[in-house]
Amino acid sequence: MTDNAVSPVGPLVTGSEIARLAGVTRAAVSNWRRRYDDFPAPAGGAANSPLYALAEVQDWLDKQRKGQEVSPEVELWQAMRAAYGEQMIAGLAAVAAALAGEPGPDLPDDVATRVRDLARTERPVDVVNGLTERFMDSARRAGSDQVTPERVVRAVRHFAPELPADATVFDPACGIGALVLSVASGTATRCYGQESDADSARFAEHRAGLLGRTAVRIVAGDSLRADAWPDLKADLVVCDPPAGVTEWGREELLLDSRWELGVPSKAEGELAWLQHAYAHTGPGGHVLMVMPASAAYRKAGRRIRSELVRRGILRQVVALPPGTATSHALPVHLWCLRRPGDTAGADTNDTVRLVDLTGNGPDGCLEPRPDQVADVPLIELLDDTVDLTPGTHLRARHRDYPGEYAALREELEDLVRRLAALLPDLVAGGGPGSLDAATTSVADLARAGLVAYEGPEPVSASEQLDTDYLQGFVRSSVNARRSTSASGTYRLDGRGSRIPRMGIDDQRRYGSAFRALTAFEEGLRKADELSRRLAEIAREGLATGALAPRE
Repeated sequence: MTDNAVSPVGPLVTGSEIARLAGVTRAAVSNWRRRYDDFPAPAGGAANSPLYALAEVQDWLDKQRKGQEVSPEVELWQAMRAAYGEQMIAGLAAVAAALAGEPGPDLPDDVATRVRDLARTERPVDVVNGLTERFMDSARRAGSDQVTPERVVRAVRHFAPELPADATVFDPACGIGALVLSVASGTATRCYGQESDADSARFAEHRAGLLGRTAVRIVAGDSLRADAWPDLKADLVVCDPPAGVTEWGREELLLDSRWELGVPSKAEGELAWLQHAYAHTGPGGHVLMVMPASAAYRKAGRRIRSELVRRGILRQVVALPPGTATSHALPVHLWCLRRPGDTAGADTNDTVRLVDLTGNGPDGCLEPRPDQVADVPLIELLDDTVDLTPGTHLRARHRDYPGEYAALREELEDLVRRLAALLPDLVAGGGPGSLDAATTSVADLARAGLVAYEGPEPVSASEQLDTDYLQGFVRSSVNARRSTSASGTYRLDGRGSRIPRMGIDDQRRYGSAFRALTAFEEGLRKADELSRRLAEIAREGLATGALAPRE
């Protein structure tokens, strides 16, 4: 719920929040706004995203009993879930056919009755849109890849090029048509789609008809194995292909002419869909393809990525925010391709735009900030890996090499000065073996109750024994050999270790020296890590031109 503290009418809510309050879809709320003159007027927001006063909305729902009664839309959805279960797509297709007045499978009696009752008060297009919204919402909550998520649709629409009114748009894996119908919003736009699931294809076609989209043709079938539109050349191809599918027909399609950029491996089904989409573009045509992040760097796809870059086909790669596609564990990418036009050299490009939105929220702004975008020369991408991951290239470009180098160097210099001060002041002792005369075992000290164990290391349990002195001698080379088994396994507890007998004041003197050596060793490890980082940033900075030797 949106709380606007400065609003004179109190907290404000969106249409989606009203739908949740009333237990209906957003389409139903939109319908209420049109049908009921007394529906609250917007109290804020913009024309496309109005906000309403919560108190006024609650009063209106109470008067209409919308908040207490189960709406007809909810009752229909519940009846369909009971009748169709996991086959809800088949139910959606059957209901859409009935609303369109076209022949289809007979509806169960309960569903048919509710559809007829709802059709008397609601427009068929509002009913089917409400059902679509509920289906997509349930798929999103379940993390299903059965439909393209709304956030992905929003991203594709944002990065799609402007199209003429009579453009042709194609989606070769269109599902229920959410992507192609959203991107091609003009009623005159010719839309074509293919979907392997027959129920999804039938529902998409019926829904398009109810939306008044007469120039939409969607057929059932496997696009890769049985292309239903072999001669189609579109102005824009959009696609959210099946992810991680290895049985896409490689063996039977090895000699297919669509593999213009190279035959995809069995594990690179997404690159087969990418080339299928590209094959269906006309001169100057665009492709917007949803791709898993791993497709940007996997070794098996290197050759095809190289051809995309070398020929100037790949124009942009966008790393979308995490959570954009709920069915993908990693952020998904949006690859934007363009087929060269008829005029040679007229629209060639020598860079690929890389956009990294992974630091944004899934519902945040899709327009990149300057530090989130870079135009990378083709030659920089054409290395041994052809890694197209935006973050890999943007980190190097927007990294503050001089600042990082200076800070790391100062930190290392300070650490080196402190390391020298950590070393204990040691003088000549009695010679090797001078402390071996009077010793006692750690096991005897433990039995006497002078030693305890907190984790793997022995610690003092008495004021007559110094812990640093104890652990320092246990770690000595002689005792380390005693604590090492025949298989080479070292155990620090050192119950068989022996330590010299001396008074508590001498123990503390030795313990202080051992403690200083331990701190020195820890400092050395940190200095080693700092040195590696410093050398790495210096080498990268010199190689990229971000750093230069002082004259």
